[in-house]
This record gives sequence, C-alpha cells and structure tokens, in this order.
Amino acid sequence: MVETVRSAWRDVPPAQVREFAARALDEVPALAQRILAEIRREYPQLPLALDEYGEPRALVGIRQSLEHFVEHMSAGLDSPHVHPRIFQEFGRGAGIQGRSLDALQAIYRLGVRLAWRRLAEIGQQVAIPAPAMYELAESGFEYLDGLVAESVRGFAEAAARQAGERLRHQRRLMEQLFAAGARAHTAPALTDRAARIGWALPAQVAVAVLLRPARESVAPAVGTDVLLDMECERPRMVVPEPDAAGRRELLQRATAGWSGALGPAVPLAYAAKSLRWANTAVDLIERGLLPAGQLLHCTDHTEALVLLPPEELIEDLTRRRLEPLAHCGPTHGRRLAETLLAWLETRGGAPEVAARLGVHPQTVRYRLRQIRELWGDEVDDPDRRFELELVLRARRLRGELRVPGGPSSRR
Repeated sequence: MVETVRSAWRDVPPAQVREFAARALDEVPALAQRILAEIRREYPQLPLALDEYGEPRALVGIRQSLEHFVEHMSAGLDSPHVHPRIFQEFGRGAGIQGRSLDALQAIYRLGVRLAWRRLAEIGQQVAIPAPAMYELAESGFEYLDGLVAESVRGFAEAAARQAGERLRHQRRLMEQLFAAGARAHTAPALTDRAARIGWALPAQVAVAVLLRPARESVAPAVGTDVLLDMECERPRMVVPEPDAAGRRELLQRATAGWSGALGPAVPLAYAAKSLRWANTAVDLIERGLLPAGQLLHCTDHTEALVLLPPEELIEDLTRRRLEPLAHCGPTHGRRLAETLLAWLETRGGAPEVAARLGVHPQTVRYRLRQIRELWGDEVDDPDRRFELELVLRARRLRGELRVPGGPSSRR
C-alpha cells in the first residue's frame, strides 16, 4: 500500500491562506518595483524595453509572475502552475540580442530570492506554520523552473528564426555567386548579402558538390566561413581561400562518409566555373568512373575530367584511330591496345614496355611488330601518336584497359 505524503500547506486554515494571499497581492505593485530596481542595480547593462503603454516590459513580467504565483498559492500547491507568456518574449529578446540564457536565469533567481524574502515576512505576520512555508518555497522553485522553460522556448524560437533567416540569405548569396558573372565581386547586392551573414568576400573560392549517403544524412560539420546549401538535390559548398593551410584536411574530416568533388580554386567572380567542374566530377562518381566515399579534388583528376566528359568526341576519335584493331579478337585487340599505350607512355624499348606490362620482352617485341603492321607510319606521326594516346588513356580511365602506372591503377 502506497503511503500518501501529507501536505502541511493543505492543513493551513483557508481563512489564513486568504489573508496571506490578500496581503501578498496588495504588496505586488510595490514589490515588483523594488525587484526591478534591484535587478537594474545588479545588471545595469540590461536593456529596458517598453510596452505599448510606455511601461517597462520587465516590470509587467515581474508583476504578472507574482500575481500568478499568489493565485497558485490560493488554489493549492498541487494545482498546475500558470506561467506568464511574456517570459517567452524575454527568451526571444535574449536570443535576438545575442545574450545568453545563463544571464537571464541569474536575473530570475535574483527576482525569486527578493520575492521570497517578502513572502516569508508576510507568512510570519499571518502565522503560517514553518512546514507550510517550506512547501511554499519548494513550489516557488518549481515556478522558477517553469519561467526558465518558457524563456528557453522563446530563445529556441528566436535562434531557429535567425538560423532560417541566415540560411535564406546564404542560399541567395550562393545563387548570386553562381549566376552573377564576371562582375559578381563588384555587385553591391552581393556585398550587402554577404554582410548580412557576416561573410567576408574572399579573393578565391572553390565550390564542392556532394552526394547524400542517405536522405536523412546529417549535414557536413563545416566551419561558419564555408557556405553550405543542403536544400539542393546535390548539396553544394562554397569554400573560401581553399588553398589556405590545413583547409584540405578540415574539409576531409567534415565530409567523412560523403561522396563528392571540390572544383578548382578560382577568383570569386568565377565561382560558377568551379561549380561546373565539381558537377562534372560528381557525374563521373555516379557512373563509377571516379572513386566514391570521399571528397575528391578535381585538380587531382584532371585527366579523367578532360577525357571522359566529351564522350561523343572521344568515341568518334576512338573509332577512327583504333579502327586497325577491328579485325582482331577482343582479347588480342585489348593486349595490343595495352602494349601500344605502354609504348606511347614510356617512349622506351621492349624491356621498358615489358616491365610496365609485366610480360616477357620477347612478347612485347612480337606485339610491337604487329602494331607497326596495323598502323604503319601513323605511329611515327606526332599528331597521330597524341590522338592514339588520348583515346587509349580514355579507355583505361573507363576500366577497359589494364596498364599499370595510370590513374585507373591507383583507384
């Protein structure tokens, strides 16, 4: 059987409670004034906003909180507390003005301490028993917790509103950077938008494009100087001064678990060009032609970005330059292509090519004779050799050739 805890406050005669409440309510206006004066003395920097009637809002809040607490006391300490909504406004104001909730709570505690001192005096005057006053004090601390909770809600609302406003300005700033053209860095609207979010216009930027690991993925933990837009299907980042010391390592840590690409560093006015290269690299990641699971730097994959995107041009050139292999079997044709690429890259003899391919030099000599028969004098023409190397490197990047030493062998 659960034992019910007896309430000392409930044992106070109703007439005595009514007298206590009446005296306390009579004291409220003067007590509120004294509390505000003491708060102003302890916290002289505290702004004093006025309501529409020219009365300090802080004074209104103090008076309402005292009245509500006295009403609660009269109804019984087991009744639910009612907290003035104005304390949400105090929390919102602290958030908007950049003040901490700790300072606000300290002010509340000072007010409660002063109020309790006077209530204790009134309790003695009407002979409220000490155990009942202890219960009243506990209820007062609960009431204080409620006032703080109201302010926390207001503070969180202000913070969310400010964060949303900042994100809106940030997205518009990024849109301007990508669309404003070569004079973006001189546009007053761009400068104004950057100033609104406290973003210093950098000399150079690099733009990153990301692929979400999952729809609910947490945003990369980048610094406040990095502009981040998570609203796009492919999230985007604008990284200021990307070549600054330590920047690369910080970005890798912040984007751990994400796939994506960082475009080349460009002057601020040409951010759209960095974005274009980053998008191109991400297209290749999605096709499996560049490695996933990390933030790639486009400048580390220049060959792939130059050779793989213009597919129609490269395919047409491949068809024309590798036409001599059309009558070879698939396996033999691939081996000849690999040998030709190794020879073009090494510019060496059979031993060097054999070392690159991991085969016997005699095998290489045999294949080189076949290559000479198939292409004839074309392999001596500098322009033809260059085109042959281009198309063969493109095939290696697509994983169609296995020639050690190229980018595909390092993936």
